[in-house]
Amino acid sequence: MALLLEHEFRALPADKQIETLPFLEAVAHLPPFFDCLGSPIVYSPVKADLTGNIKKIRAVYDSNPAKFKTLQNILEVEKEMHGSAWPKTGATLALMWLKRGLKFMLVLLQSISDGERDEEHPNLIRVNAMKAYEIALKKYHGWMLQKLFVGSVYALPYKSDLLKALEKGREVKEEESIEKIHQFLSRVTPILDAIYEMYTKMNAELSYKA
Repeated sequence: MALLLEHEFRALPADKQIETLPFLEAVAHLPPFFDCLGSPIVYSPVKADLTGNIKKIRAVYDSNPAKFKTLQNILEVEKEMHGSAWPKTGATLALMWLKRGLKFMLVLLQSISDGERDEEHPNLIRVNAMKAYEIALKKYHGWMLQKLFVGSVYALPYKSDLLKALEKGREVKEEESIEKIHQFLSRVTPILDAIYEMYTKMNAELSYKA
């Protein structure tokens, strides 16, 4: 899949220490995914949020690459630096929201890959998008954002159009596109799971609503 496999994510190492620069370089190719979902009023802000958080983390990394070599280094150093303001600050906060946007993306793609669908409307992706929203973002959104998202699912593209957009307009058999999604998920899901695990272990997760 042209868009998703454009830049390979490194395999998660045994110690689950994710190097910051390779992670940022790989994830920087993913915000255009949200262009493929249509409904700009909902997904353009998600894309902008993803892009903005990547830039914030990159700025912290660039300030001292040796000190911030891994994502865990970022959380550890910022916890020491910011004291009681942490984790609601700096790259720690940016990565917290970045992982949520990525979680939405991965759950949506996993649901499509698994063949979950509305049997009466098999070419729609509303079921997949709602599942992703429930799992990744809903509890962090206030009432207005939740209503906006629920309304947006009726403007989502057909699954066939989404897959074509992910292939950058190329006509590819659905089975081939799904296999590429599977390849992407097999590499990225363990990385995202490790980031969530890191936030839990360091008590860095926040539950306030946007």
